[in-house]
Amino acid sequence: MTETIEEFASVDKPPSYYEKLNRDINELNNRLHAFNLLSKIDRGVPFSVKDNICVNGVESTAGSPILKGYIPPFDATVVEKIKQASFSFIGKTSMDEFGFGTFGINCDTPAKNPFDEERVAGGSSSGAAVATAILKHHIAIAESTGGSISAPAAFCGVVGFTPTYGAVSRYGLIDYANSLDKIGVMARNSSDLRYAFDIIRGTDDYDSTCTNRAIENFSTNKLTVIKELVENVDSEILEPFNSLLDTLKGQGYSVEYKSLEILKQSIPAYYIISMAEASTNLAKYTGFKYGHKNMEFTENYNLFFTNSRTAFGTEAKRRVILGTFVRSASVKNRYYFKALNIRNTIIAALKETLKDSLIISPTMPVFTPKFSEVKELTPVQNYSMDAITIPPNLSGLPHMSFPYTYLNGMPVGAQIVTDHFNDYALISFLEAWEKSFKPKFKYNIGAI
Repeated sequence: MTETIEEFASVDKPPSYYEKLNRDINELNNRLHAFNLLSKIDRGVPFSVKDNICVNGVESTAGSPILKGYIPPFDATVVEKIKQASFSFIGKTSMDEFGFGTFGINCDTPAKNPFDEERVAGGSSSGAAVATAILKHHIAIAESTGGSISAPAAFCGVVGFTPTYGAVSRYGLIDYANSLDKIGVMARNSSDLRYAFDIIRGTDDYDSTCTNRAIENFSTNKLTVIKELVENVDSEILEPFNSLLDTLKGQGYSVEYKSLEILKQSIPAYYIISMAEASTNLAKYTGFKYGHKNMEFTENYNLFFTNSRTAFGTEAKRRVILGTFVRSASVKNRYYFKALNIRNTIIAALKETLKDSLIISPTMPVFTPKFSEVKELTPVQNYSMDAITIPPNLSGLPHMSFPYTYLNGMPVGAQIVTDHFNDYALISFLEAWEKSFKPKFKYNIGAI
Protein backbone atom coordinates (compact mmCIF):
# COMPACT_ATOMS: atom_id res chain seq x y z
CA MET A 1 0.00 0.00 0.00
CA THR A 2 1.35 3.42 -0.95
CA GLU A 3 1.57 5.81 2.00
CA THR A 4 3.09 9.02 0.61
CA ILE A 5 2.38 11.17 -2.42
CA GLU A 6 5.79 10.44 -3.92
CA GLU A 7 5.11 6.69 -3.68
CA PHE A 8 1.65 7.18 -5.13
CA ALA A 9 2.96 9.27 -8.05
CA SER A 10 5.44 6.54 -9.01
CA VAL A 11 2.72 3.88 -9.39
CA ASP A 12 0.93 3.46 -12.72
CA LYS A 13 -2.85 3.75 -12.31
CA PRO A 14 -5.36 2.33 -14.79
CA PRO A 15 -8.21 4.56 -16.06
CA SER A 16 -10.57 2.65 -13.79
CA TYR A 17 -8.70 4.04 -10.76
CA TYR A 18 -9.58 7.64 -11.63
CA GLU A 19 -13.12 6.70 -12.65
CA LYS A 20 -13.71 5.24 -9.18
CA LEU A 21 -11.88 8.13 -7.49
CA ASN A 22 -14.11 10.73 -9.15
CA ARG A 23 -17.26 8.74 -8.46
CA ASP A 24 -16.42 8.17 -4.77
CA ILE A 25 -15.56 11.83 -4.18
CA ASN A 26 -18.80 13.00 -5.75
CA GLU A 27 -20.88 10.60 -3.69
CA LEU A 28 -19.28 11.51 -0.37
CA ASN A 29 -19.20 15.21 -1.17
CA ASN A 30 -22.98 15.16 -1.51
CA ARG A 31 -23.05 14.47 2.23
CA LEU A 32 -20.01 16.30 3.60
CA HIS A 33 -19.85 19.36 1.29
CA ALA A 34 -16.06 19.59 1.35
CA PHE A 35 -16.05 20.97 -2.20
CA ASN A 36 -18.28 23.67 -3.62
CA LEU A 37 -16.90 22.88 -7.09
CA LEU A 38 -15.48 19.59 -8.34
CA SER A 39 -13.36 18.92 -11.42
CA LYS A 40 -12.94 15.50 -12.98
CA ILE A 41 -9.34 14.28 -13.06
CA ASP A 42 -7.76 11.41 -14.99
CA ARG A 43 -4.11 11.66 -14.02
CA GLY A 44 -1.65 12.85 -11.39
CA VAL A 45 -2.01 13.54 -7.69
CA PRO A 46 -5.21 15.35 -6.65
CA PHE A 47 -4.88 18.81 -5.13
CA SER A 48 -7.65 21.08 -3.95
CA VAL A 49 -7.68 24.86 -3.56
CA LYS A 50 -9.51 26.95 -0.98
CA ASP A 51 -12.14 29.06 -2.71
CA ASN A 52 -10.36 32.36 -1.99
CA ILE A 53 -7.35 31.35 -4.11
CA CYS A 54 -7.64 31.91 -7.85
CA VAL A 55 -7.60 29.10 -10.39
CA ASN A 56 -7.58 30.00 -14.08
CA GLY A 57 -11.01 29.50 -15.65
CA VAL A 58 -12.62 28.28 -12.42
CA GLU A 59 -15.19 30.25 -10.43
CA SER A 60 -13.59 31.68 -7.29
CA THR A 61 -16.02 33.26 -4.83
CA ALA A 62 -14.17 33.29 -1.47
CA GLY A 63 -17.35 31.71 -0.14
CA SER A 64 -19.39 34.84 -0.80
CA PRO A 65 -22.47 35.39 -2.99
CA ILE A 66 -21.09 38.83 -3.87
CA LEU A 67 -18.41 37.15 -6.01
CA LYS A 68 -20.68 34.58 -7.62
CA GLY A 69 -19.75 34.27 -11.28
CA TYR A 70 -16.21 35.62 -10.91
CA ILE A 71 -13.89 33.49 -13.06
CA PRO A 72 -10.21 34.47 -12.80
CA PRO A 73 -8.21 34.56 -16.06
CA PHE A 74 -5.03 33.47 -14.24
CA ASP A 75 -3.64 31.04 -11.67
CA ALA A 76 -2.45 32.11 -8.24
CA THR A 77 1.32 31.58 -8.00
CA VAL A 78 0.93 28.59 -5.63
CA VAL A 79 -1.56 26.99 -8.04
CA GLU A 80 0.75 27.53 -11.00
CA LYS A 81 3.65 25.97 -9.11
CA ILE A 82 1.79 22.89 -7.99
CA LYS A 83 0.24 22.31 -11.41
CA GLN A 84 3.75 22.22 -12.85
CA ALA A 85 4.66 19.43 -10.40
CA SER A 86 2.33 16.77 -11.89
CA PHE A 87 -0.60 17.51 -9.57
CA SER A 88 -4.14 17.64 -10.94
CA PHE A 89 -6.73 20.15 -9.77
CA ILE A 90 -9.72 18.37 -8.25
CA GLY A 91 -11.82 21.22 -6.91
CA LYS A 92 -12.43 24.37 -4.88
CA THR A 93 -13.01 23.73 -1.17
CA SER A 94 -15.74 25.37 0.88
CA MET A 95 -14.97 28.09 3.41
CA ASP A 96 -16.42 30.79 5.64
CA GLU A 97 -17.27 33.89 3.61
CA PHE A 98 -13.99 35.75 2.93
CA GLY A 99 -12.42 33.68 5.74
CA PHE A 100 -14.64 35.22 8.44
CA GLY A 101 -15.19 32.39 10.89
CA THR A 102 -13.84 29.70 13.18
CA PHE A 103 -16.33 26.91 12.59
CA GLY A 104 -17.01 26.92 8.84
CA ILE A 105 -20.68 27.88 9.21
CA ASN A 106 -20.62 31.37 7.66
CA CYS A 107 -21.45 30.09 4.18
CA ASP A 108 -24.41 28.71 2.24
CA THR A 109 -23.59 25.02 2.75
CA PRO A 110 -21.25 24.30 5.68
CA ALA A 111 -18.88 21.37 5.42
CA LYS A 112 -19.53 18.52 7.87
CA ASN A 113 -16.94 16.81 10.02
CA PRO A 114 -16.09 13.42 8.47
CA PHE A 115 -15.79 11.79 11.92
CA ASP A 116 -19.24 12.96 13.04
CA GLU A 117 -21.53 14.75 10.62
CA GLU A 118 -23.39 16.50 13.44
CA ARG A 119 -20.19 18.35 14.31
CA VAL A 120 -18.47 21.27 12.61
CA ALA A 121 -15.36 20.89 10.47
CA GLY A 122 -13.79 24.13 11.74
CA GLY A 123 -13.02 27.25 9.77
CA SER A 124 -12.40 29.10 7.77
CA SER A 125 -10.62 26.41 5.68
CA SER A 126 -13.31 23.86 6.52
CA GLY A 127 -13.52 22.17 3.13
CA ALA A 128 -9.75 21.84 2.84
CA ALA A 129 -9.60 19.90 6.11
CA VAL A 130 -12.50 17.62 5.17
CA ALA A 131 -11.01 16.95 1.73
CA THR A 132 -7.71 15.97 3.34
CA ALA A 133 -9.45 13.74 5.86
CA ILE A 134 -11.36 11.78 3.20
CA LEU A 135 -8.74 11.53 0.42
CA LYS A 136 -5.80 9.19 0.93
CA HIS A 137 -3.41 10.87 -1.53
CA HIS A 138 -4.12 14.57 -1.78
CA ILE A 139 -2.79 18.02 -0.92
CA ALA A 140 -5.04 20.90 0.11
CA ILE A 141 -3.88 24.43 -0.56
CA ALA A 142 -5.46 26.55 2.18
CA GLU A 143 -5.04 29.95 3.81
CA SER A 144 -4.86 31.27 7.37
CA THR A 145 -5.45 34.71 8.83
CA GLY A 146 -6.03 34.00 12.52
CA GLY A 147 -6.17 30.20 12.68
CA SER A 148 -8.04 29.21 9.55
CA ILE A 149 -5.71 26.29 8.85
CA SER A 150 -5.00 25.08 12.39
CA ALA A 151 -8.61 25.06 13.65
CA PRO A 152 -10.16 22.83 10.96
CA ALA A 153 -7.05 20.64 10.84
CA ALA A 154 -7.45 19.95 14.57
CA PHE A 155 -11.17 19.23 14.34
CA CYS A 156 -10.75 16.92 11.31
CA GLY A 157 -7.61 15.08 12.45
CA VAL A 158 -5.18 16.19 9.74
CA VAL A 159 -1.96 18.19 9.70
CA GLY A 160 -2.40 21.91 9.11
CA PHE A 161 0.77 23.84 8.28
CA THR A 162 0.87 27.65 8.23
CA PRO A 163 4.24 28.95 6.98
CA THR A 164 6.08 32.12 7.95
CA TYR A 165 4.41 35.23 6.56
CA GLY A 166 6.25 35.95 3.31
CA ALA A 167 7.55 32.41 2.74
CA VAL A 168 4.79 31.62 0.21
CA SER A 169 3.46 34.01 -2.42
CA ARG A 170 0.00 35.49 -1.84
CA TYR A 171 -0.44 36.51 -5.48
CA GLY A 172 -3.87 35.33 -6.57
CA LEU A 173 -5.32 35.30 -3.05
CA ILE A 174 -8.60 37.11 -2.45
CA ASP A 175 -7.46 38.81 0.74
CA TYR A 176 -9.13 38.99 4.11
CA ALA A 177 -6.39 41.02 5.86
CA ASN A 178 -3.23 41.67 3.88
CA SER A 179 -0.76 41.86 6.76
CA LEU A 180 -2.05 38.61 8.27
CA ASP A 181 -3.01 36.28 5.40
CA LYS A 182 -0.74 33.29 4.74
CA ILE A 183 -1.18 30.49 2.20
CA GLY A 184 -0.38 27.07 3.62
CA VAL A 185 -0.94 23.34 3.27
CA MET A 186 -3.04 20.56 4.76
CA ALA A 187 -1.85 16.98 4.46
CA ARG A 188 -1.96 13.65 6.25
CA ASN A 189 1.73 13.22 7.06
CA SER A 190 5.09 14.97 7.26
CA SER A 191 6.37 13.53 3.98
CA ASP A 192 3.46 14.94 1.96
CA LEU A 193 3.68 18.22 3.83
CA ARG A 194 7.38 18.64 3.09
CA TYR A 195 6.85 17.66 -0.54
CA ALA A 196 4.16 20.30 -1.04
CA PHE A 197 5.94 23.06 0.89
CA ASP A 198 9.11 22.54 -1.16
CA ILE A 199 7.01 23.21 -4.27
CA ILE A 200 5.01 26.26 -3.22
CA ARG A 201 7.53 28.27 -1.18
CA GLY A 202 9.89 30.85 -2.65
CA THR A 203 10.01 34.40 -3.90
CA ASP A 204 7.59 35.82 -6.46
CA ASP A 205 7.94 38.95 -8.60
CA TYR A 206 4.17 39.45 -8.34
CA ASP A 207 4.18 39.65 -4.52
CA SER A 208 6.35 42.28 -2.85
CA THR A 209 5.74 40.71 0.59
CA CYS A 210 7.21 37.38 -0.54
CA THR A 211 10.86 36.98 0.42
CA ASN A 212 13.72 34.84 -0.88
CA ARG A 213 15.10 34.32 2.62
CA ALA A 214 16.27 30.75 3.25
CA ILE A 215 14.00 28.45 5.26
CA GLU A 216 15.91 26.90 8.15
CA ASN A 217 15.65 23.77 10.30
CA PHE A 218 16.99 24.65 13.74
CA SER A 219 15.51 21.80 15.72
CA THR A 220 15.40 21.69 19.51
CA ASN A 221 14.23 19.30 22.20
CA LYS A 222 13.00 22.15 24.42
CA LEU A 223 9.27 22.85 24.51
CA THR A 224 7.58 25.81 26.18
CA VAL A 225 3.99 25.96 27.40
CA ILE A 226 2.66 29.52 27.69
CA LYS A 227 0.33 29.70 30.69
CA GLU A 228 -1.92 32.31 29.07
CA LEU A 229 -2.56 29.96 26.13
CA VAL A 230 -3.85 27.10 28.29
CA GLU A 231 -5.59 28.85 31.18
CA ASN A 232 -9.02 28.87 29.48
CA VAL A 233 -8.80 25.45 27.85
CA ASP A 234 -11.61 23.03 28.74
CA SER A 235 -10.55 20.23 31.09
CA GLU A 236 -11.51 17.52 28.58
CA ILE A 237 -8.89 18.99 26.22
CA LEU A 238 -6.31 19.95 28.84
CA GLU A 239 -6.10 16.46 30.36
CA PRO A 240 -5.03 14.67 27.16
CA PHE A 241 -2.72 17.59 26.34
CA ASN A 242 -0.92 17.08 29.66
CA SER A 243 -0.63 13.38 28.78
CA LEU A 244 0.92 14.42 25.46
CA LEU A 245 3.51 16.46 27.34
CA ASP A 246 4.36 13.42 29.47
CA THR A 247 4.78 11.33 26.33
CA LEU A 248 7.05 13.92 24.76
CA LYS A 249 9.14 14.08 27.94
CA GLY A 250 9.59 10.32 27.64
CA GLN A 251 10.86 10.86 24.09
CA GLY A 252 13.59 13.22 25.27
CA TYR A 253 11.91 16.63 25.21
CA SER A 254 12.08 19.04 28.12
CA VAL A 255 8.99 21.10 28.96
CA GLU A 256 9.11 24.55 30.52
CA TYR A 257 6.17 26.69 31.64
CA LYS A 258 6.26 30.42 31.09
CA SER A 259 3.95 33.41 31.48
CA LEU A 260 3.53 36.06 28.77
CA GLU A 261 0.89 38.51 30.01
CA ILE A 262 0.91 40.45 26.76
CA LEU A 263 -0.77 37.52 25.00
CA LYS A 264 -4.01 38.41 26.77
CA GLN A 265 -4.16 41.35 24.36
CA SER A 266 -3.89 39.13 21.29
CA ILE A 267 -7.60 38.77 20.56
CA PRO A 268 -8.51 42.48 20.70
CA ALA A 269 -5.38 43.47 18.78
CA TYR A 270 -6.01 40.84 16.12
CA TYR A 271 -9.65 41.67 15.56
CA ILE A 272 -9.01 45.40 15.41
CA ILE A 273 -6.27 44.97 12.80
CA SER A 274 -8.01 42.25 10.80
CA MET A 275 -11.37 44.01 10.70
CA ALA A 276 -9.78 47.29 9.68
CA GLU A 277 -7.96 45.59 6.81
CA ALA A 278 -11.03 43.52 5.89
CA SER A 279 -13.25 46.59 5.63
CA THR A 280 -10.67 48.17 3.32
CA ASN A 281 -10.49 45.07 1.12
CA LEU A 282 -14.26 44.70 0.91
CA ALA A 283 -14.78 48.36 -0.02
CA LYS A 284 -14.11 47.60 -3.70
CA TYR A 285 -17.20 45.38 -3.99
CA THR A 286 -19.50 48.20 -5.03
CA GLY A 287 -21.36 46.57 -7.90
CA PHE A 288 -19.54 48.65 -10.52
CA LYS A 289 -16.26 46.90 -11.34
CA TYR A 290 -16.19 44.27 -8.58
CA GLY A 291 -18.87 42.32 -6.78
CA HIS A 292 -22.53 41.57 -7.32
CA LYS A 293 -23.73 43.51 -10.37
CA ASN A 294 -26.78 45.62 -9.70
CA MET A 295 -28.08 46.75 -13.09
CA GLU A 296 -30.41 49.46 -11.75
CA PHE A 297 -28.31 52.34 -13.06
CA THR A 298 -31.15 54.82 -12.54
CA GLU A 299 -30.63 54.68 -8.75
CA ASN A 300 -28.58 57.29 -6.93
CA TYR A 301 -25.06 56.26 -5.93
CA ASN A 302 -25.74 55.54 -2.24
CA LEU A 303 -28.77 53.36 -2.99
CA PHE A 304 -26.95 51.55 -5.80
CA PHE A 305 -23.99 50.91 -3.51
CA THR A 306 -26.21 49.72 -0.65
CA ASN A 307 -28.24 47.35 -2.81
CA SER A 308 -25.10 45.83 -4.34
CA ARG A 309 -23.67 45.02 -0.91
CA THR A 310 -26.76 43.21 0.35
CA ALA A 311 -25.05 40.10 -1.03
CA PHE A 312 -22.66 40.19 1.94
CA GLY A 313 -23.43 37.78 4.76
CA THR A 314 -24.06 38.81 8.37
CA GLU A 315 -20.49 38.29 9.55
CA ALA A 316 -19.04 40.19 6.59
CA LYS A 317 -21.33 43.14 7.31
CA ARG A 318 -20.36 43.06 10.99
CA ARG A 319 -16.66 43.21 10.13
CA VAL A 320 -17.13 45.99 7.60
CA ILE A 321 -18.93 48.11 10.19
CA LEU A 322 -16.45 47.46 13.00
CA GLY A 323 -13.41 47.75 10.72
CA THR A 324 -14.57 51.03 9.26
CA PHE A 325 -15.14 52.39 12.75
CA VAL A 326 -11.71 51.50 14.20
CA ARG A 327 -9.84 53.08 11.28
CA SER A 328 -11.95 56.24 11.22
CA ALA A 329 -10.09 59.48 11.82
CA SER A 330 -11.59 60.15 15.25
CA VAL A 331 -10.59 56.85 16.89
CA LYS A 332 -7.81 55.23 14.83
CA ASN A 333 -5.10 56.38 17.25
CA ARG A 334 -7.03 54.92 20.18
CA TYR A 335 -7.70 51.57 18.55
CA TYR A 336 -5.93 50.77 15.28
CA PHE A 337 -2.47 52.23 15.95
CA LYS A 338 -2.54 50.95 19.51
CA ALA A 339 -3.30 47.46 18.18
CA LEU A 340 -0.32 47.71 15.82
CA ASN A 341 1.94 48.59 18.76
CA ILE A 342 0.58 45.66 20.76
CA ARG A 343 1.30 43.35 17.82
CA ASN A 344 4.94 44.48 17.80
CA THR A 345 5.22 43.79 21.53
CA ILE A 346 3.69 40.32 21.10
CA ILE A 347 6.10 39.51 18.27
CA ALA A 348 9.09 40.52 20.39
CA ALA A 349 7.88 38.46 23.37
CA LEU A 350 7.27 35.34 21.31
CA LYS A 351 10.55 35.60 19.42
CA GLU A 352 12.44 35.84 22.71
CA THR A 353 10.82 32.58 23.84
CA LEU A 354 11.47 30.92 20.48
CA LYS A 355 15.21 31.60 20.51
CA ASP A 356 15.89 28.15 21.93
CA SER A 357 12.47 26.53 22.17
CA LEU A 358 9.28 25.49 20.41
CA ILE A 359 5.96 26.65 21.84
CA ILE A 360 3.39 23.89 22.26
CA SER A 361 -0.29 24.11 23.19
CA PRO A 362 -3.66 22.60 22.39
CA THR A 363 -4.82 23.87 19.01
CA MET A 364 -8.38 24.64 20.10
CA PRO A 365 -9.67 25.26 23.64
CA VAL A 366 -12.78 23.08 23.21
CA PHE A 367 -13.84 19.67 22.00
CA THR A 368 -15.19 19.72 18.43
CA PRO A 369 -18.66 21.26 18.87
CA LYS A 370 -21.91 20.30 17.20
CA PHE A 371 -23.60 22.66 14.74
CA SER A 372 -26.40 23.14 17.24
CA GLU A 373 -23.94 24.24 19.93
CA VAL A 374 -22.13 26.72 17.69
CA LYS A 375 -25.38 28.42 16.72
CA GLU A 376 -25.88 29.38 20.38
CA LEU A 377 -22.57 31.26 20.63
CA THR A 378 -22.44 35.05 20.56
CA PRO A 379 -19.96 36.77 18.20
CA VAL A 380 -17.63 37.51 21.14
CA GLN A 381 -17.72 33.85 22.23
CA ASN A 382 -16.94 32.85 18.65
CA TYR A 383 -13.94 35.19 18.53
CA SER A 384 -12.61 33.87 21.86
CA MET A 385 -12.24 30.39 20.32
CA ASP A 386 -9.22 31.74 18.42
CA ALA A 387 -7.29 32.61 21.58
CA ILE A 388 -4.57 29.98 20.97
CA THR A 389 -4.21 30.24 17.21
CA ILE A 390 -4.19 34.05 17.03
CA PRO A 391 -0.77 34.83 18.63
CA PRO A 392 1.35 33.02 15.99
CA ASN A 393 -0.89 34.30 13.18
CA LEU A 394 -0.77 37.86 14.46
CA SER A 395 3.02 37.54 14.59
CA GLY A 396 3.49 35.87 11.20
CA LEU A 397 5.17 32.91 12.89
CA PRO A 398 5.16 29.43 11.32
CA HIS A 399 2.94 26.98 13.17
CA MET A 400 1.37 23.58 12.71
CA SER A 401 -1.55 21.64 14.13
CA PHE A 402 -1.12 17.88 14.32
CA PRO A 403 -3.38 15.09 15.65
CA TYR A 404 -2.19 13.34 18.79
CA THR A 405 -5.16 11.48 20.31
CA TYR A 406 -8.86 10.68 19.95
CA LEU A 407 -11.72 11.35 22.37
CA ASN A 408 -15.06 9.63 21.82
CA GLY A 409 -13.98 8.86 18.28
CA MET A 410 -13.06 12.47 17.50
CA PRO A 411 -9.50 13.68 16.79
CA VAL A 412 -7.75 16.19 19.03
CA GLY A 413 -4.96 18.45 17.80
CA ALA A 414 -1.96 20.19 19.33
CA GLN A 415 -0.21 23.25 17.95
CA ILE A 416 3.54 23.72 17.65
CA VAL A 417 5.13 27.12 16.89
CA THR A 418 8.66 28.12 15.91
CA ASP A 419 10.56 31.27 14.97
CA HIS A 420 10.28 33.08 11.65
CA PHE A 421 11.77 31.15 8.69
CA ASN A 422 12.44 28.07 10.81
CA ASP A 423 9.52 26.27 9.18
CA TYR A 424 11.31 22.99 8.55
CA ALA A 425 11.78 22.51 12.30
CA LEU A 426 8.02 21.96 12.52
CA ILE A 427 8.11 19.28 9.83
CA SER A 428 11.06 17.61 11.58
CA PHE A 429 9.10 17.61 14.85
CA LEU A 430 6.18 15.96 13.06
CA GLU A 431 8.45 13.34 11.50
CA ALA A 432 9.66 12.38 14.96
CA TRP A 433 6.12 12.32 16.38
CA GLU A 434 4.90 10.02 13.60
CA LYS A 435 7.25 7.29 14.80
CA SER A 436 5.01 6.78 17.82
CA PHE A 437 1.60 7.91 16.54
CA LYS A 438 -0.43 6.84 13.53
CA PRO A 439 -3.51 8.93 12.69
CA LYS A 440 -6.86 7.30 12.02
CA PHE A 441 -9.25 8.16 9.20
CA LYS A 442 -12.83 7.13 8.61
CA TYR A 443 -12.44 7.42 4.83
CA ASN A 444 -9.51 6.61 2.54
CA ILE A 445 -10.79 7.48 -0.92
CA GLY A 446 -8.17 6.75 -3.58
CA ALA A 447 -6.11 4.31 -1.49
CA ILE A 448 -4.04 1.85 -3.48
